Amino acid sequence: MTYVKSGAGRLGVAAAVALILVPILAPGSARATDGYFQNGYGIKSIGMGGTGIALTDGGMNGATNPATASFADTQVDLGLYLFVPGRSASRSDNAFGLNGEATSSGTLFAIPEFGSVYTVDDRLSVGLTVYGNGGISTAYPGDTIAAGHCGPGAPASNLLCGPGKLGVSLNQLVIAPTASYKITPTFSLGVAPQLMVQQFSAYGLGAFTALSAAPGNVTDRGFSYSVGGGVRVGAYWEVTPDVSLGLTYQTPLYATPFNAYSGLFAGSFDVPGNLGAGIAIHPIPGLTLAADYERIFYGGVAAIANSPMSRAPLGTSGGPGFGWNSINVFKVGAAYALTDALTVRAGFNHSGNPISSANVTFNILAPALVQNQVSVGATYDITPATQLSVAYVHSFQNSLSGPTSPLLPGGGVDHISLVEDEVGVAVAFKF
Repeated sequence: MTYVKSGAGRLGVAAAVALILVPILAPGSARATDGYFQNGYGIKSIGMGGTGIALTDGGMNGATNPATASFADTQVDLGLYLFVPGRSASRSDNAFGLNGEATSSGTLFAIPEFGSVYTVDDRLSVGLTVYGNGGISTAYPGDTIAAGHCGPGAPASNLLCGPGKLGVSLNQLVIAPTASYKITPTFSLGVAPQLMVQQFSAYGLGAFTALSAAPGNVTDRGFSYSVGGGVRVGAYWEVTPDVSLGLTYQTPLYATPFNAYSGLFAGSFDVPGNLGAGIAIHPIPGLTLAADYERIFYGGVAAIANSPMSRAPLGTSGGPGFGWNSINVFKVGAAYALTDALTVRAGFNHSGNPISSANVTFNILAPALVQNQVSVGATYDITPATQLSVAYVHSFQNSLSGPTSPLLPGGGVDHISLVEDEVGVAVAFKF
């Protein structure tokens, strides 16, 4: 009993530290590989291609499948990612000379995360997960197009013909208290309310203020904040000691508007709902194979999904968005225990592209093009109660070209490209 109380106390202290430090460190971070969602949550998951819906080894259950918490050890996970995206955009063949090439600055981001699980009794487990849901970050130079080409007397301009640097920043932090209950010794249900705060800024969009219902709230307003929430539910079934299945669904995270950018978005910037299913098998001692499927409903959020070609004013319910489509995501991973203390991992992740060639121009701001990723990872047991995990992910470069939006005169072809690398490290304390 003394041991349980000690573990609960340490979990409480760790949770308090996470609630203080993670929101401080998170702003300015934007890690996105499946659209603008993360490809997985937790360093162990990342090392296995982002799989995790039917896995129980970790404390990030509130971000993946809350039902798995019933089968996890009492523990605290503290993780940090270093994320390096390479984003570029260009335009060619524009009759009015609105051509140029630009590379986004801001090439290193640090993203923290926290997860915990506490076994209350034989049936009930609770926990807390604090994580970055995903994000977007671009920062292009303001002198890509030569002076005079965006209009008589116009200074050198960015790729969207606005003055000054061009870019956006979107960061979403989620706090997810988790509860999981064993209905039977091999089957559990879980729930994790998702409490979100997000921040957004945009700059360099001065060319579009005349197209907005609120021209003073389109660009260069600094950071605007929004809060929202939803819920994730899940089920986990240990079919046999060697086969497990998982299901999870997250509602949209309904958000308050970004008031400072009410002239830009078509309604609130809600987080899309998503659902997933996973399987994990242990064909031989020491080996785990996992596969997940996920559907992310980007097409269900007007601010993301509305066509950039909409003739309605910016900032109205039918106004232009990014034209994103819902996507399917497929993940596979493997983990093998080389020794009692060392486990190695590898994985692959493939997702659909939410952006079509018809919508390239607006997505210069958000070139979420990555579709194929490979990952490796490892965990070393420093002591029976302390683990160190590492992971590396390479997201292969993907590019897309399409006709320049008619909102910019002279036609032409726009090109966007994205490549990403990330490394992560985490420490787990088991009680």
